[in-house]
Amino acid sequence: MIYWQIFKTFLKIGLFNFGGGYPMISFIQNEVVFKHAWLGTAEFTDIVAISQMTPGPVGINMATYAGYAAAHSVWGAAVATLAVCLPSLVIMIVLTRYFLKHRQNASVKAVFKGLRPAIVGLIAAAALVLANGENFPDWKSVVIFALSFLLVFRFKFNPIRLILLAGVAGWLIY
Repeated sequence: MIYWQIFKTFLKIGLFNFGGGYPMISFIQNEVVFKHAWLGTAEFTDIVAISQMTPGPVGINMATYAGYAAAHSVWGAAVATLAVCLPSLVIMIVLTRYFLKHRQNASVKAVFKGLRPAIVGLIAAAALVLANGENFPDWKSVVIFALSFLLVFRFKFNPIRLILLAGVAGWLIY
């Protein structure tokens, strides 16, 4: 029964998500934390961090972890991963054929112009979802956030190095 729930949940997430893994974060949180209570808020925040650090798309990594946590098995992880990828695979096969044929069409270009700002909004919403009491409980967390933002935004600091430095900073500070 749990595998069917995992499959339906992540199939829905995969089917109705646009813009990649980051916009998927708030959708996954709503389903696995609030609706099904498979994960707590703190654990969800941890899987976002782990999913960003591990190789592969963040949304698929999150689905894999959440499926494992929900079913307490590798099969739960496999079901969630398959379900979240399946809609994209089918849609991309169909749309690629259409897009390659009609990519210079004015209507197709207009649709993509409308989708771009919506995707930016979804990514911003995901960032706001993560800016909660779990991530900013004290001034030290705010300082780590501000320095990370500054290093990446202003100085184009390497994200992998930043993750390592933030981990070391957390270990030293906390």
